Amino acid sequence: MLKGIPSILSPDLLKILMEMGHGDEIVIGDGNFPAATCAKKLCRCDGHGIAELLDAILKLFPLDSYVKSPVSLMAVVPGDVVKPTIWDEYKMIIRKYDEKAEDFEFVERFAFYEKAKNAFAVVASGEKALYANIILKKGVVVE
Repeated sequence: MLKGIPSILSPDLLKILMEMGHGDEIVIGDGNFPAATCAKKLCRCDGHGIAELLDAILKLFPLDSYVKSPVSLMAVVPGDVVKPTIWDEYKMIIRKYDEKAEDFEFVERFAFYEKAKNAFAVVASGEKALYANIILKKGVVVE
């Protein structure tokens, strides 16, 4: 254990966050996301929801301020009646850490999978909400 680091962040996930550079992306996939199929590096966080992981990650992780949308979500498939309420929770968490973060980018399902394949790492969560997948683009630390 270390002081000031959320205990939900495993040593493997901390290592991934530390290794990432400016512009690298990390995917946090819900329980239905094909994480093992898409991942260059896979970090398992089974049993944890994405909102709690997002909150812990953003305490340490700067979002990219040089792009319009440092946060991408999987768009709802046309014709699907799901209305992802978890997105409102994400917006509150992100605004807590980065007031300048623009609105989310919505990426079509299969394009999202391709984007995930190019990400630095994929975190597999136990999130049960549908369309809860999220991609974060890392920024620079300015202190």
